[in-house]
Amino acid sequence: MTTGLRICLAQINFKVADISGNLKKILTAIKEAQTQADLIIFPELTLTSYPPEDLLLRQDFYHYIEQALATVCQNTNQIDVLIGYPKQINNTVYNTIAWIQQGKIIAEYFKQKLPNYGVFDEKRYFQTGNSPTIVDFKGYKIGLAICEDLWFSEPIRLAKNVGAELIISPNASPFSVGKKEKRLAVLKKRINETKLPIIYVNHIGGQDDLLFDGSSFVLNSEAEVCLQAPAFKEGLFYTEITKLNQCLHINKQALPKQSKLAIIYEGLVTGVRDYINKNGFPGAIIGLSGGIDSALTLCIAVDALGKDRVQTIMMPSPYTADISQIDAKEQAKTLDVNYQVIEIQPVFSAFLQQLAPLFRNLPADKTEENIQARIRGTLLMAVSNKIGRLVLTTSNKSETAVGYTTLYGDMAGGFCVLKDVYKTLVYQLADYRNSLSPAIPRRVIERSPSAELAPNQKDQDSLPPYEILDEIIACFIEHDLSLQEIIDKGFSPDTVKKVLRMIHINEYKRRQSPPGPKITGKAFSRNRRYPITSGFDSLIL
Repeated sequence: MTTGLRICLAQINFKVADISGNLKKILTAIKEAQTQADLIIFPELTLTSYPPEDLLLRQDFYHYIEQALATVCQNTNQIDVLIGYPKQINNTVYNTIAWIQQGKIIAEYFKQKLPNYGVFDEKRYFQTGNSPTIVDFKGYKIGLAICEDLWFSEPIRLAKNVGAELIISPNASPFSVGKKEKRLAVLKKRINETKLPIIYVNHIGGQDDLLFDGSSFVLNSEAEVCLQAPAFKEGLFYTEITKLNQCLHINKQALPKQSKLAIIYEGLVTGVRDYINKNGFPGAIIGLSGGIDSALTLCIAVDALGKDRVQTIMMPSPYTADISQIDAKEQAKTLDVNYQVIEIQPVFSAFLQQLAPLFRNLPADKTEENIQARIRGTLLMAVSNKIGRLVLTTSNKSETAVGYTTLYGDMAGGFCVLKDVYKTLVYQLADYRNSLSPAIPRRVIERSPSAELAPNQKDQDSLPPYEILDEIIACFIEHDLSLQEIIDKGFSPDTVKKVLRMIHINEYKRRQSPPGPKITGKAFSRNRRYPITSGFDSLIL
């Protein structure tokens, strides 16, 4: 029997282009793991984190990368290290992983399959590799792969053809609902094709609108999960492999239990924490309305940053219900956050007075509603400028899709926590958060949603019920179904036409909205790029 191989999976939250900060985390992990493992594996593009985007087009960027890589090499006397970075060779750049042993790079592998869809744009920066890399380590022949390589048969098959008996893969695979299950299904297919165990190490953390969940894992040659790291939890996770009669055995460990809602919620918390902390903001500001969206946003912010770093401001108008003010204050007290009230009626009256000559003989309409929202946006941004905290906007995906938001009003801010969260999911997450500890008053969840910008206003005066709206949006946005295909699912033709038209004409608003964490297959972000000026509505409606 060959000596057992102890491997550490480093699921660590790095920051894009923070090469010195990333290096410190790498060296700390190496120091901790070197007494417990023979090899430590870091995620894809470890030194720069993922995705560095057009920083990869700067020549000076590679100087810092080379310096950091040299420092890593100097700290590998007691443990081997597998680490990712962009490598430039004669003005050609490769997405690379290096195997470092005793201070030297003994093997390199260049990524063979470059994703260029959805949020990925790797062909803009990298050239493809074209050959496998095998490392003979302590009697084990280890083949290397990087992320997208695993989604195709060829790279793993080539590695097996030259003797690999185990595959190790660093990854930067972004999160979306159901992504962990999809990864497992794809890798189980690779194992069924080759009978090679796979060690999968994934990046973790928030990067602008992207979330990386980690969820690193180890699969044996029977495609059984032997190790599963939790989603959205940093750590060093260890596995041990032994060889008996040319067969590899991987010790099995208890698997974490995380519900779908728990993972989504932790993802949103991670997104807020990393966006604010990595960008150096001292905290967050939230306009607390007494409604469900701002209530959930507040919970996420407090869980991400702590109560002392979150400021809430209630800005009632003449149309704000008393119970909204009562519920907002109750939630702020429950979560023990700073709570202030700014009445907007005097400012609203001043606006109307100044606009009266221009509005003479014109009836009140959405204009007056939007003025209220824009007053609130201005007040929040003023406080943000004064104290430096970032305004978190509270629109959800349903509202963002159909433009049920006010440009320069409730859209004013730096990060939109619920941007990719449908309204129906907002309610589910609110109930989930309350299951952990009291956080959101029950009445906030049970009341009919309202923007409270006009007398007796309800969302469903302008929109279909959210249960219907969300399904139509998902059919059109995420599944690219046509008008007729959506109608054929049983929806009213008039309702579908109305929703699709609202989606189309509000593209200009979405282009001006702040980023927010992506949790679905198609968020309103870099992986859905529709033109603002377009005649597409004349084709589909």
